Amino acid sequence: MDDFSLKNWIPYKLISKGEQMQCCWLNTFGQPFSKPFFDETILQLKGLSSRHPAVASVSDLSMVEEWAEGLNSIEPTAFIFHISRCGSTLISQLLAASGKHIVLPEVPFFDQLLRLPHQHANFTSKAVSELLRIAVRYYGQKKNECEQHLFIKTDSWHMFFYKQLRELYPNTPFILMYRNPNEVFSSLKKIPGLQSVPGLIEPEVIGFDATEQLPHSLDIYISKVLEKYLQQYLNIIATDDKFLLLNYSEGPIPMIKKIASFVNITLSEQDVTTMTERSYYHSKKPEVVFSEINVATVPSCLDEAMKLYNKLEAQRTMINNLLPMHS
Repeated sequence: MDDFSLKNWIPYKLISKGEQMQCCWLNTFGQPFSKPFFDETILQLKGLSSRHPAVASVSDLSMVEEWAEGLNSIEPTAFIFHISRCGSTLISQLLAASGKHIVLPEVPFFDQLLRLPHQHANFTSKAVSELLRIAVRYYGQKKNECEQHLFIKTDSWHMFFYKQLRELYPNTPFILMYRNPNEVFSSLKKIPGLQSVPGLIEPEVIGFDATEQLPHSLDIYISKVLEKYLQQYLNIIATDDKFLLLNYSEGPIPMIKKIASFVNITLSEQDVTTMTERSYYHSKKPEVVFSEINVATVPSCLDEAMKLYNKLEAQRTMINNLLPMHS
């Protein structure tokens, strides 16, 4: 492959072949990334690629760096962190409603890279960081002149790679989204996420100490994960100065406007109208009108998570009182 042939290509999956790590590639054919989650976009792109089987590609992982020269890419405008079920998918969908924005929601390839050191001893965090920086360039390729901004919505557990990401992008705004833990808990109980089932994500990735005994009760495990998430947010805002705290309770359009102000982008009247119309529908099912879930009384296992949430809310309130926008 030469660099011209790599226009619109993305590395989308790692596969281990003995001692060698290989990379699978997909041609995006210049298609916009508009699905709520990037694994859905991958399925769509595979469908397009199946019409052109001769262009399928697998390479050694080292070629990711070698082939990156000359890519016309946008640097990240902001990273969107979240504690799950707190409106981040809808916010990503609203941002993607504007043709000026490339939005990358929970890219599986980024997750594979970040977790490599936890799965393969011969990969260091430093090596992974360089690979991630280059991978972002592939995904941030400009498909047209209209595209100006790149938003990366992380997986929820990626907040524990905060230091690694901040070192890579020292000046990039970080958006920290969260919600009342009881509402998140209720949603995860109804429809589990990877982080809410013990063993699906390496415990140390989610902030558990190597010597820490994992709870056998699913309720307690979910509550402990939420505690880890909220505490990590408190750790981040204690030292970082480029963050924006957003609570789900603020509502989608007010949050979008805060994000626009925070990262210094302009939303047109048409952008706001389109985003407002999209906000009435379910984030993951754009054809379904959204309705809130019924939430039960706060269970005792969430006592600590609620305390951390209230601390975070106090910080958000203080920041809002001091400045119209924290930057």
